[in-house]
Amino acid sequence: MGGTSPCASCKLLRRRCAKDCIFAPFFPSDDPHKFAIVHKVFGASNVSKMLQELPVHQRADAVSSLVYEANARMRDPVYGCVGAISFLQNQVSQLQMQLAVAQAEILCIQMQQDPPLSTHDHQQMLEPDDKFLMHNNNLGSVPQFINFPSSSNVAQEPLKRESLWT
Repeated sequence: MGGTSPCASCKLLRRRCAKDCIFAPFFPSDDPHKFAIVHKVFGASNVSKMLQELPVHQRADAVSSLVYEANARMRDPVYGCVGAISFLQNQVSQLQMQLAVAQAEILCIQMQQDPPLSTHDHQQMLEPDDKFLMHNNNLGSVPQFINFPSSSNVAQEPLKRESLWT
């Protein structure tokens, strides 16, 4: 930046912003919070070393990742981004389980309302749901879904036997 306004990092660190300042392209003076949070979590020296070790074309992505992780660390100091990812993965698993249970209930209701089917007709009726579950659950089969651990944090209503088999 040289003679113009110093970048956000040089302002925060109270130093002169050199022409070849490694922070200047990524931490403009009009967004001081961006550097402040990265500095608080990682430290200016560590960020500088990380950026210097990367090719120039990868630095902007690295800064974006550092800002994202720093924000996540401020919200959750122990797990950071991993905590958010883990929460979302658990939520997806629980929703997949609820979907499998709902599909099983629909199947039971359909079987109660329709006359008995031949084995071939029954197999054709099951194929689309099985393919959907196999594609979306990464666990392999419906019984694995139904035996999902009950220690999850989402409140689940117990299934009523009447709704499935009467």
